[in-house]
Amino acid sequence: MKKKLIIMAGAILFVSMVGFQIAEGNLHMFQSPGAEIQDYQDSDYGLGPNYVDKLEEFPELGKGERTPFDLYKYAGKDKSSFMERGLGMEWEEWVALHKEQKPKLMADVKSYMKGRYNFSNEPIDGAFMSGNRKQIMKGPISKLPRGINSYEDLAKLSAEEIKDRNLFPFVPLAHPLHTTAHMVFPNQYLKYHPEHARIDVDHDIPDLYLPEFPAPMFLTTHKEYGDVTKGKEVTLSNYFEMFNGLLTPEQLEGLKELVKPTPSTFFNHTTHRVTLEPSAGVSCFSCHVNGHTNGAFEVAPDTRPQLARLRIGTPSMRGNYNLMQLASKRSIRSMDHFAEVEEYFEADPGMQQAIGPRSQQRQVTNRMGDFNAILDFPPALKLGPLYKLIPSKATDQELLGEKIFNGKGQCISCHSGPAFVDDYMHDLKVERFYVGRPEGPIKTFPLRGIKDSPPYLHDGRLMTLHDTVEFFNLILELKLNKKEKDALVSYMLCL
Repeated sequence: MKKKLIIMAGAILFVSMVGFQIAEGNLHMFQSPGAEIQDYQDSDYGLGPNYVDKLEEFPELGKGERTPFDLYKYAGKDKSSFMERGLGMEWEEWVALHKEQKPKLMADVKSYMKGRYNFSNEPIDGAFMSGNRKQIMKGPISKLPRGINSYEDLAKLSAEEIKDRNLFPFVPLAHPLHTTAHMVFPNQYLKYHPEHARIDVDHDIPDLYLPEFPAPMFLTTHKEYGDVTKGKEVTLSNYFEMFNGLLTPEQLEGLKELVKPTPSTFFNHTTHRVTLEPSAGVSCFSCHVNGHTNGAFEVAPDTRPQLARLRIGTPSMRGNYNLMQLASKRSIRSMDHFAEVEEYFEADPGMQQAIGPRSQQRQVTNRMGDFNAILDFPPALKLGPLYKLIPSKATDQELLGEKIFNGKGQCISCHSGPAFVDDYMHDLKVERFYVGRPEGPIKTFPLRGIKDSPPYLHDGRLMTLHDTVEFFNLILELKLNKKEKDALVSYMLCL
């Protein structure tokens, strides 16, 4: 007993010495205070000490309230990691708010996009997407800042000078209504799916600069069919007759789950929604139409506060059998894993409880992954078995582009192998060129079939392949001339 008292007295003396008082008694499960460095020095990634204090503080806004289009200039924490389950108002008020707000919002969005881009609607002569129906748009269409006459002139400036003079034309693109965010579908899709038209916001990129709709579907198991859909959109009502006899029963089951609508945070049967009428929800193939993409965008679910979540375009599901990294900011390791964690509820389990669970058992997600594992890249008729251009089929410009891709352009550093991707995440440190919140490491996307997937970069800020080449020429300081840049685009059209 005496020994026990001595030990207890010692413990009380110890916690008292570190400035923490506890009542006498049983110390079972006692948690001591953590260490704290008194003269802490900020670890700044080279941004400068207390960099976050130099950015504007996120405004306090409720759902549906308008947000700045330059959210990259803001930083800070939210009051909570969890979303509010309600709208903050009655349903009738929510509808009235957006009926009044949406026309002015979309007029301002159109003006903002017009200030950033010259949507000339000019195609690349003779260049079509894999379905041979939609032309590929020519660029660059990102507008140069006032006083800069060419991208070559801009590339002569240092990152510091571009930042100091506010000359960077490729700043991040935000969701037009970031407080609500969620999926925004393009007009070419809404024409056939009006139930997904939103009362609060519309898509901000013209259809000409988006993937063809519906996109063709290619299967690793049936290359002899080419586009197995023959120009049709795969839906719950037609998938069985379209694929019965081509797929295994397990693959059919997986495809069924991919085309079956389920409730999401704002597309559902409750009043917590952005459609005028109640909705059955959305399916994986609502955005990944025919296993590709229709150009819909959302915000990534991997961070808080809400206004810090990055805009993310819908990536293609083609060729995922050859990928090891399947999410823009996290290591999602397989398609069945992705199907389990797909955040239709914004990575907030509380929203599932409020709206209705979308829990998928491992047996089901495995089948979804099994179907996705046979979605192939589109044909690339100028590439040989080792993914090199066949000289007899390629033009001199395309062959020059391949040489630059593997050499001066340094593209091969991140885009190698059969999918033209290294399966790593890279931090491009784009904030060297503008004052704003760093976006950090982002997954490298495959370049195989890239001509079918505009717009580019994770948030779609690069509308064409030409814009993409100009972006990387600038941030990697490659010093490519116009002939070399055009050759790179010609080469990527072959992939």
